[in-house]
Amino acid sequence: MLFPADPAPVPPARFAHIHALPPSFFAGDPVEVARTLLGAVLVRTLATGEVLAARIVETEAYDCPRDPSCHVIVRLPGAAAMLAGPPGTVYFHYAYDQPLLNVVCRPDGVQAAILVRAAEPVWGEESMRELRAVKRRTDLSNGPAKLMTALGMSADLKGAPIDGPGLYIVPGEAVPDADVQTTSRVGLRRGADLPWRFLILGNPWVSPGKPSMNLSPT
Repeated sequence: MLFPADPAPVPPARFAHIHALPPSFFAGDPVEVARTLLGAVLVRTLATGEVLAARIVETEAYDCPRDPSCHVIVRLPGAAAMLAGPPGTVYFHYAYDQPLLNVVCRPDGVQAAILVRAAEPVWGEESMRELRAVKRRTDLSNGPAKLMTALGMSADLKGAPIDGPGLYIVPGEAVPDADVQTTSRVGLRRGADLPWRFLILGNPWVSPGKPSMNLSPT
């Protein structure tokens, strides 16, 4: 006699698409959005229907009207138009030929975005390990390119709304200011003095990237 296979584990209800942050959430100042996203959960639904989820532990903000670093970004083919698109649009910029997950901020017509730099697996870690083989757990998603691979994201998501069925963000437990560290962003020459990188203090999934400038008072 044949018995049906055990059903796949069901992800927690709090990760359901119905809870996705709407594009309007991203219409504000990207610096504020980047800080607020700490603790939120990035949810990826694979083509198989499997759900993967990771808690956001590190972000960066890019606000072109007052951000000297944007001179490089907006010169990339199509980047200026994408960054000035509707808030809540998924955008990928490339570093060393690797796509990195950004979400467009501010009202339509203003170039701004946040970058999700690192996240802690909270659901579907075994499947993430199949997508990205690692020896150390923290190497699974402790960087923007690593996160892309671990969650099975590809550049074909470019231009999609961040509340789509395949990729969305749901609210998480708020992170108090005492548990947040603010630094300069990683890998910049211009705009290196802006304190627009946010991370959860002591979280092992924060990326090993070094801030472009030490902003601590001497």
